[in-house]
Amino acid sequence: MTAPSSPDQPWPVRTVARKVADWIGRLGEVWVEGQVAQLSRRGSATVFLTLRDTAADLSVPVTCPRDVADRPGAALTEGARVLVRARPDYYVARGSFSLRATEIRAVGLGELLARIERIRTLLAAEGLFDAHRKRPLPFAPAVVGLVTGKDSAAERDVLVTARRRWPAVRFAVRHCVVQGPAAAEEVVEALQRLDRDPEVEVIVLARGGGSVEDLLPFSDEGLVRAVAACRTPVVTGVGHETDTTLVDHVADVRAATPTDAAHRVVPEIGEQRRLVDGLRARARALVTARVEQQERWLESVRSRPSLAEPERLLAGRGEEVLALRTRATRTLTHRVDLAVRDLEHARARVAALSPQATLDRGYALVQTADGALVRSPDEVADGQALQVRVAGGRVPVRVDRQDGQP
Repeated sequence: MTAPSSPDQPWPVRTVARKVADWIGRLGEVWVEGQVAQLSRRGSATVFLTLRDTAADLSVPVTCPRDVADRPGAALTEGARVLVRARPDYYVARGSFSLRATEIRAVGLGELLARIERIRTLLAAEGLFDAHRKRPLPFAPAVVGLVTGKDSAAERDVLVTARRRWPAVRFAVRHCVVQGPAAAEEVVEALQRLDRDPEVEVIVLARGGGSVEDLLPFSDEGLVRAVAACRTPVVTGVGHETDTTLVDHVADVRAATPTDAAHRVVPEIGEQRRLVDGLRARARALVTARVEQQERWLESVRSRPSLAEPERLLAGRGEEVLALRTRATRTLTHRVDLAVRDLEHARARVAALSPQATLDRGYALVQTADGALVRSPDEVADGQALQVRVAGGRVPVRVDRQDGQP
């Protein structure tokens, strides 16, 4: 038993390597599915290959005897999907991990389709295929991104068809491998580069027809997730009309062929011109009909007496104004006369009730020096100065009592 490691008693490298090898060796034989990325026979009794994960950027080296690799039905070629029965091995001298295969089986078409169906079910459950995620395509994009094989028929179909339909369209083409073990990774890289380009308004994934095995990269889980993550709308034109891959489900628009993808992405200039001409003719007819309607209305309005002979209306209104002015003058004069008579009557009543009128009849008012009225002889004293007010003015007097009488 090895004592636990510590700063005072560290393990040497050989001990760590041996313990790792022991732990890996306890795993025993496992079945591994993957894609053959590299294959080397080297003329010896041992075959070396690299087994790549189909959904992640991960691979592991595998060694096997030649008789295992050459067993009938193994179909051991680069790009082939295989099932490997192997024992994990950790080579202590180099510190490397590998698998020692004891059996290799080729993955049949039925197994491939079953695997694709499992991935489809998983992605559908995550909502990647939902219709509400689909984005509309721009009407006439200025720049279209194209991911396709170099000098392929799919590239020619898309470019020729699109430029014939809309000569002003420009393409940002990214060439990549569209078949084989590296295809999915290269397509993802090209797709992400175009998605980062601000000028690209829509991206087309195009590939010609082929067998199910040839189209497998377009059902790769990593590629499907990359398409779902794109901010730019994606159109797929992979294979023929009967071919369906997983990217067709996640794309915003699925075209039957690369040529059909070009039809979906750009409008046909002749058709658009005919549409514009039709709209212009319709607009012209509507405007003409509207103008004619307004002209008829204007003619009917002009024929009315109010506009045909406007002076007649003015003459009639002038007579009404004159009558109203006469009526107003008469009414105002009558009201003023009534007010004058009322004022004269009020003045007469005031004059009749005025103390001055009483004085004019011969009466007099006796007042003290401070202006108080004297109403009784007892209110004055002998020798007191008084004022007598008569109609003609004031007369100063003095009280002179004789025999007790003033």
